Formats: sequence, structure tokens, C-alpha cells
Amino acid sequence: MDVKLTKEERIKILNSDDIYEIMQKILLRENKIDQNREHFWVIGLETNNRILFIELISLGSVKKTIAEPMEVFSFALQKRAVKIILCHNHPSGELKPSDADKDISDRLIQVGIIVDTQVLDHIIISAKSYLSFKDTGLLDELKKSTKYVPKYVLEQRIKKEASEIATRKNTVEIAKEFKRNGADNKMIALSTGLSLEEVEKLSVRKK
Repeated sequence: MDVKLTKEERIKILNSDDIYEIMQKILLRENKIDQNREHFWVIGLETNNRILFIELISLGSVKKTIAEPMEVFSFALQKRAVKIILCHNHPSGELKPSDADKDISDRLIQVGIIVDTQVLDHIIISAKSYLSFKDTGLLDELKKSTKYVPKYVLEQRIKKEASEIATRKNTVEIAKEFKRNGADNKMIALSTGLSLEEVEKLSVRKK
């Protein structure tokens, strides 16, 4: 269900406070009908972080709501949002993320990577306050999770990391050879892409 926004509500999002200010109003407005149920919304953003849409994805029970990736990202892709923010409420007023909250965030973050639609934050709100996954560092923690990463993506990551390690090793060996031949540290840094500090730390025996 598309949430109707006023012109004033279609703002450029700068931080989690901006989102909460809008979502608190929407929560209070919708709570007149479903006060004791969890709502799950998706906020779609343009490249400059201006709000494109706010979509109510699902209405759950007192303690749980479901957000299927297909429903979450279909709206974003249809309306050409390049980033999204997840948001749901806790009727109890308790803002601590549950294991289920973390799990669905993990899943949606990984799906977002695959469909090239970044999940910027997941905000849990009540009528009086909110918690931001991004502000608490939980979003960055979940981005490192591999629970919902497809096997082929993990294999690609491993190959890329192995290639980067091999390239790095070769670069260091080249820098060492330059150093053995008495080359200037600044020239070595410019030639290899290593930092001056890294070059200075290389220990070699000159020829």
C-alpha cells in the first residue's frame, strides 16, 4: 500500500532523524486503525537521497511482521529507487532488535547487493523514539554476514581476494627489488602504487 506523502514530506534524507520525523507521523496516523500490530515499510530514495515513495509492505501481529524480498524490491525496481531504507515499528515500545529483525535485515541487505539497490538503514520506531541499525553499527556488521550470500557470489569474492593478495605480493617484491638497487623511496612509491610509509618499512639487503 502506497503511503500518501505531502510535498513537504518528500524531503532529502540527511540522517536517521529525518526518517523518524516522517515515519513517526505515519505511524501515529496508521495506528488509529491498527494500533497493536507491527507495520513494515520501505522508503525508496533517489540518487540524491530525496524520498521517492514510502510503501507499507505488510501488517503483522503484535510481535512480528513478514517482509518478503520480492515484495520489498519489486516496488523499488518499479519506481526506479536506487537506495532503500527499511522501517518497522514495535508496538511494545521496546526498540531492541530481535533475532528475527536482524535476520530479515541480513537477507534484504544481500538481496539488495544482487539487484544493485543498496539498503541504507533499518529503523525500528515507536511513537516516542527510534533505533537505527546504521547509527548503532549493526548495519555494517550484517553487511559482513555470508548467511544469505549465494555460493557463486562467495566463490567470486574468494577468487577476487586471492587475486588481490597475489597482486599485492608481486607489487611488494617489485618494490623490494627497486630498493635493493638503490632506488629512491618516493620513486618506488610512485612506480608501484604502495604508500611511501609502506616502502620505507620494507626491509631488504642492498646489492
